Amino acid sequence: MKTLLKGIFHALFLSLAFPCALTSGFGRIEAIYLFWAHCCAALPGLPGDYYRIAYYRLTLEECALESRIEFGSFFAHPQARVGRGVYIGNYCVLGRTAIGDRTQIAAAVQILSGSRQHSRDSEGRILGSGEGVFETVVIGADCWIGAGSIVMAGVGKGTTIGAGSVVTRPVPADSVAVGSPARVIRGSNEA
Repeated sequence: MKTLLKGIFHALFLSLAFPCALTSGFGRIEAIYLFWAHCCAALPGLPGDYYRIAYYRLTLEECALESRIEFGSFFAHPQARVGRGVYIGNYCVLGRTAIGDRTQIAAAVQILSGSRQHSRDSEGRILGSGEGVFETVVIGADCWIGAGSIVMAGVGKGTTIGAGSVVTRPVPADSVAVGSPARVIRGSNEA
């Protein structure tokens, strides 16, 4: 019965999110996509969670309906993928990322689109994001990203990132990394 009810709610919210997805060209018109992403982020409670997942299912490159995106969180770019059973806590800002199955992301996490989004000209003036390099940051399956972390590089499967950490370099699978910049304190070959 619970599965049937969830299916009905998903179908209902997909139909409600369809006009917003349509006006954004299903994520291809980025300014309109971002407008609706901000609006979706502000919807409270469980209905908001269902609406967000429906909108992203229709606009991101991939988004499993079996995931959950909490209040205040949004994807800044439609070039993102969300696996099955993913949990994204409150007030997260996510760029171009691919999040593996069952990964859990705590509140106030930022996953940037790499670390080279804002370049400078030969005289040191900032050029803005239009001139930067946007990369897809891959977060493996079964990861835990602690509250307030900033992630600019890939995180291997089964890895834990401690709260408040800043990931500037790739973190290997099955490890624990903490700090700013994040460093591995326990690897896959340690008990």
